[in-house]
Amino acid sequence: MINLTKNNIKIRAAATNKADAISQVGQLLVENGNMQPGYITSMMEREKVAHTYLGNGIAIPHGLPKDRDLILETGISVVQIPQGVEWNPGEQVYLVVGIAAKSDEHLEILSNLTHVLDDEPTLKRLAQTTNPDDIIACLTNQSTNGNGHGVEAISSDFANGIDVVIPGTVGLHARPATVLVNAAKAFESDIQIRYGNQTANAKSLVSLLKLGVAGGQTVRLMAQGRDEAAALASLQREIEAGLGEEAEETTPIALGHSLTFESSAIPGIAASPGLAIAPIFQLKRGKIVFEATAVDPQAEETRLRQAVETAKVQLQELYDDVKSRSGTGKAAIFLAHQEFLNDPELLTEAIAQLQDKRSAAWVWQQAYEQRAHGLEQLHDPLLAGRASDLRDVGRRVLRLLADRVEDESSLPKSPTILIAEDLTPSDTAGLDPTLILGFCTAYGGPTSHSAIIARSLGIPAIVGAGPAVLNLSNSTRCILDGESGNLYPNPTQADLEVARTAQQDLQALRETEQLARFQPAIMTDGHRVEVVANIGAAAEAEQAVNAGAEGVGLLRTEFLFLQRSHPPSEDEQFAAYSRMTKALNGLPLIVRTLDIGGDKAVPYLNLPAEDNPFLGVRGIRLCLQRPDLFRPQLRAIYRTAQMGAVKIMFPMIATLEELQAAKAMAEETRLEIGAPVVEIGMMIEVPSAVLMAEEFAQEVDFFSIGTNDLTQYVLAMDRGHPALAKQADGLHPAVLRMIDHTVKAASAAGKWVGVCGGMAGDPKGAAILAGLGVHELSISIPSVAAVKAKLRSLSHAQTQDLATRALKCRNAQAVRALT
Repeated sequence: MINLTKNNIKIRAAATNKADAISQVGQLLVENGNMQPGYITSMMEREKVAHTYLGNGIAIPHGLPKDRDLILETGISVVQIPQGVEWNPGEQVYLVVGIAAKSDEHLEILSNLTHVLDDEPTLKRLAQTTNPDDIIACLTNQSTNGNGHGVEAISSDFANGIDVVIPGTVGLHARPATVLVNAAKAFESDIQIRYGNQTANAKSLVSLLKLGVAGGQTVRLMAQGRDEAAALASLQREIEAGLGEEAEETTPIALGHSLTFESSAIPGIAASPGLAIAPIFQLKRGKIVFEATAVDPQAEETRLRQAVETAKVQLQELYDDVKSRSGTGKAAIFLAHQEFLNDPELLTEAIAQLQDKRSAAWVWQQAYEQRAHGLEQLHDPLLAGRASDLRDVGRRVLRLLADRVEDESSLPKSPTILIAEDLTPSDTAGLDPTLILGFCTAYGGPTSHSAIIARSLGIPAIVGAGPAVLNLSNSTRCILDGESGNLYPNPTQADLEVARTAQQDLQALRETEQLARFQPAIMTDGHRVEVVANIGAAAEAEQAVNAGAEGVGLLRTEFLFLQRSHPPSEDEQFAAYSRMTKALNGLPLIVRTLDIGGDKAVPYLNLPAEDNPFLGVRGIRLCLQRPDLFRPQLRAIYRTAQMGAVKIMFPMIATLEELQAAKAMAEETRLEIGAPVVEIGMMIEVPSAVLMAEEFAQEVDFFSIGTNDLTQYVLAMDRGHPALAKQADGLHPAVLRMIDHTVKAASAAGKWVGVCGGMAGDPKGAAILAGLGVHELSISIPSVAAVKAKLRSLSHAQTQDLATRALKCRNAQAVRALT
């Protein structure tokens, strides 16, 4: 806790401008031994890239992270300016709170500040008081105001509680808080978390976020109810395990260029690297129109609940889409978005207002806006940035409740740089990188989930450029430099030449990879690894060939069975498979039979709900139980085999009996049709298949290792679990040793091994797999050219050495650190 005294406060000061005010508050920190004089310059520089105006006459100037070595001891100083000073146009500041933050000790004081921001009488009093003790009392929570807007001390704690330390460096932001909320909801007991003199409902995501808990801080975890002891023990384990979180990505990967232009720049904050040259398009949000009143509260409650449930379905679909394109980590924010909608306090507060004859849309907007406002007042930019996430979710539901949406803006149909006040994660996830060459927002920060998603999509981006960018006319040509964080409107011809040359340099490597995409992945010492594609739709076969894939190593046939009211016929399946065979023109097509089960919603299958769907009736187990599904698919595959190089692969094989039963049914079908013998393989996805690999190798022609499922079964971690997904790393030595055992067993039997999981598309993963002796890598279509290029740059001996060292590592982090 910072000891705030009169020495930290300057009463009745005067400042000629913002720079003068910052200088005064900085000099106070220097005099109190908190920082070196050079940090004042850093505080001035911060104003160029971030908004430090907190609201209602308060500003919180602080320096840039790169200059923290100039901080001697964490401290806060306050300069009161009764006459006020203009901070930015239209912003008058009366209290300047200077921050020298070497650690997180200052966050409690700043959290207290956010709780009086809406209390205008108290703020006016603090701006004019002649007694510094008034300011000290407010910032250290020694008193509350007459209106009750101060932070109230806790009257009593639950009897049962424990102290725990929040791990990591970024604290309880959206994703770890989501994990904690989900864990708390598993228990009947009331569960609270106290941080300083504030408490939060542990089952409410917004309530947790408003605590503003930084990493490394101690909180009091309390429970009261039938299962209170179990709840505390479980939540303590979740917290100590890290809440599924690594340090959140805060800076983009640098491209290494440093460009100088003649034109004037609109400075912002670099959010995603890259360079874009294009006319701009101003994104305007459509006005959501709804009535404020309604006559039937019960009907409005039903409408609201239905809209919330519909939004949850939309978010699940969005999560699945982003996960498939950018991975679990980038998609995880949409799990947090779903948790906002599961927040019991948010919905309860909205429904309570319906009794005043208000409409569902009106009460919902009031509820989420009030909570979003509370979040954005938090000092921690990572936590304050979650206000945008909450508004994204809130607006999604509001659109479902609206009478109409006026002047809805559609995205441009030609390449452009998008300009907006801010972009939500939902907005960003829906951008097409071929049309949106870059984007620049007036507000927001580099730690926003929109920025993270932009980096995963390879879209150059700038955030926090200020309202000036909103005044640019549509079609204004600009240069967007995502590394420097500058937007250059109306560049000169010389600037355009510099930018175009830089773009060419940045694209050179990618172009080289693309030009060589049809060359085989022959390593420098002559060893060859076959690189093929994973596909999940008929049209993707041709795309795979055009991308340089040497065939299809995994056809996910589930696409034919999902999102319909009845299973596909044999003829429908045959038409799809034969279309792919023609597109491949002689290249191999490995068809994985239906891999579906209790974990996927397929209404017409009438599958019972399962407590453990990933351990239940799925994959080959379902096919063997449902020959009405399995035999038509086998017939369609064997009919296609008469036209091209088709192979069959069975999923989720755990026992020899399962494999033998599937092979028997396949052989019966082949003889009925009179089709040629085809190679039959099996997926290696469960530990039993690895441990019995010697026996299985006598039964099949090849193995294909599904590293995604193998990882979750070996490590006993659901790869979609919000708390565990990041730890379910395919490069864990336990998984690598499973692969090594499988390859050796197959090699002894003269059989080949492929890998069709996500590890094969990871450059380091591909190199290690090649070193382990894997013959085929089946990866996503966009990764084909880069993986082939990577392998061509290495010798097999190099990859064998890398694999040998990886097998000896103790954890995935050590594997990833290998060079």
